Amino acid sequence: MSDFTSIRVFLAVAAERSFAGAARQLAMTPATVTRTIAALEEALGVQLLLRTTRRVSLTAAGMIYAERAAPLLAGFEAAADAVREAEGVTSGLIRISAPMSLGLLLMPDVISQFRTLYPETRLSMRLSDRLVDILTEDFDLAIRISAPPRDKSTIWRKLCPVPRLLVASPQYLTQTGMPASPADLKSMVCLGYSGEGRQETWTLSKAGETQSVSAGAAISANSGDLLLEMALRHEGVALLPYFIVEAALASGALSPVLADWAPPELWLTLYYPPYQALPLRVAAFSEFFETFVTETRPLGPLDTGGSARPRNRIAPKGTGHDL
Repeated sequence: MSDFTSIRVFLAVAAERSFAGAARQLAMTPATVTRTIAALEEALGVQLLLRTTRRVSLTAAGMIYAERAAPLLAGFEAAADAVREAEGVTSGLIRISAPMSLGLLLMPDVISQFRTLYPETRLSMRLSDRLVDILTEDFDLAIRISAPPRDKSTIWRKLCPVPRLLVASPQYLTQTGMPASPADLKSMVCLGYSGEGRQETWTLSKAGETQSVSAGAAISANSGDLLLEMALRHEGVALLPYFIVEAALASGALSPVLADWAPPELWLTLYYPPYQALPLRVAAFSEFFETFVTETRPLGPLDTGGSARPRNRIAPKGTGHDL
């Protein structure tokens, strides 16, 4: 066990290029990290790291050792996690992809509360609005906000709808006047969600009638948080998820626009690689996260169904999964 501890410390220093950084990552003191590396180098009879006042780098021997040791440590940790899970202990690393705005607003509370319940788990979060390929990228699950899933090659789990609404600042609406229909938006600045300078099309429906409006001609961004900030600065009308604008609506900094016109429905969905069975840690996080977004902190106003708990469990044909 002490050998694996030494390897873990060495790999942390190699990744961080810093003894202090490795100490923070491993919740150890810098002095302990330094002693551990010195003992490892003495046991091997070679120098693994070059230390300068500014950084730490790998020697040629250190590069070889890191390349060979990393998969051994990963295999050891996977074996330990498998044994614990077989005994019903939730532990190990969960690698999660999540959208940027959702990650910033919700995930700090999710992570803190989940770790309180399952202290032996480790969470690695990667925030991006890019739709990751769960089949080829190194994630245990991906959280997505998108149209209802159609992909039959992956396992997915619909959690709840994500209500969206048009918003603008009262000052902006005073300048332009409150629109009476989507057609009136064409004379207003519509803030578009796009990462490539393209315009976005807003499709809005009411009582069987549908109208479309282009957004993003003047201002577009691939960040809901940035669009929120632009709306708060009286720059135009934004179409955003309720959970992003909830606080601004409550404070009066933003007002609903065309509240009786609805955009297409989006869903909060969990995507998984094609597991034969969900690892215990992934299943535990999935259940916790679903409860959080549907009961603890619903993503929409309660009167819009934001607290509903749809129990859709969908998997590829032939897998036998009941997620």
